[in-house]
Amino acid sequence: MDRPAPPRHRSRARAAASNPETRFDTLVRVAEDDGWSPDADLPLLRTEVREDVPRSVITRNTSPDIGFDRSINPYRGCEHGCIYCFARPTHGFLGLSPGLDFETKLVARPDAPRILARELGQKGYKVAPIALGTNTDPYQPIERERRIMRGILEVLQAHRHPLTIATKGSLVERDIDILSELAERELVRVGISVTTLDAQLARNLEPRVPSPVRRLKTIERLARAGIQVRVMASPMIPGLTDSELERILEAARDAGAVAASWVMLRLPYEVAGLFEEWLERHAPHRKEKVLARLREMHGGKTYSAEWGLRMRGEGVYAALLAKRFDLAVRRLGLDEHLDPLRCDLFEVPLGTERQPSLF
Repeated sequence: MDRPAPPRHRSRARAAASNPETRFDTLVRVAEDDGWSPDADLPLLRTEVREDVPRSVITRNTSPDIGFDRSINPYRGCEHGCIYCFARPTHGFLGLSPGLDFETKLVARPDAPRILARELGQKGYKVAPIALGTNTDPYQPIERERRIMRGILEVLQAHRHPLTIATKGSLVERDIDILSELAERELVRVGISVTTLDAQLARNLEPRVPSPVRRLKTIERLARAGIQVRVMASPMIPGLTDSELERILEAARDAGAVAASWVMLRLPYEVAGLFEEWLERHAPHRKEKVLARLREMHGGKTYSAEWGLRMRGEGVYAALLAKRFDLAVRRLGLDEHLDPLRCDLFEVPLGTERQPSLF
């Protein structure tokens, strides 16, 4: 009988257990155990960060499934390590695995604030809210030292530019001084993702993310500072976290959230295999139920990328979860319409190439 491939390192607080090849790879590498290296002698897997200088930091999209047409991601890869992260396959474009590489081989963009200022100052730039944290989390642990997100916020603040933030990181509290000023001008809204209220399940799913209780505290502190917060009950994992939907919404409402949203679990490309591997390790008794529910919602597959369906799925179960959400937000007062962020305050500050100062 074939033995499982031996580990090449020890890992701590990582969700993925392997480094599978990407869909772009033509070769498959298989490790063989030579019997010489006991696990205790293996090196500890540590986070590595390299830097990238992109030509542009504003990414455009025309997706009908999301409510913004532009976004910024200060980092590629994410140390939070959420096993279900739909962004994992993007690491394949770097020649890296969506598995452990995604969590440990990160790319930072330290020049992002400077490049952003240049883009906002271009003649003919048309203002619309910029979404931050749509692919990888801008408040993942390395932001504490790198402060790239802080620099981006300072540029947006100087230009009075509208923005939204999606994060699981409590480090967002560091920037309350900027966010509260933007909020006074109706220029910012923050979304905090809460996947589960079960601390142990959260630790297994999202090993380097602040605990659920800590994220609720972040909602409270942002709300107290006058910043509108949306709780994102996402992703809802059928057969694993879906029973918590109403409790998540209620806890977030009590903490100060004023709006809510949800998204069904998405398993594009290599994420499906990684998530099945995770289920086998952490919830083997739930594995078949979770996968059966997903197949039920995606025409027999674990995921379908079809517009209009990829975020929610279809069928009886998907419709039931959507109905539960609608009833809960109505009961909790989280369904109130929020005014759009202001775009009329935008200005290029003095001292830039487009708007030079007289002094």
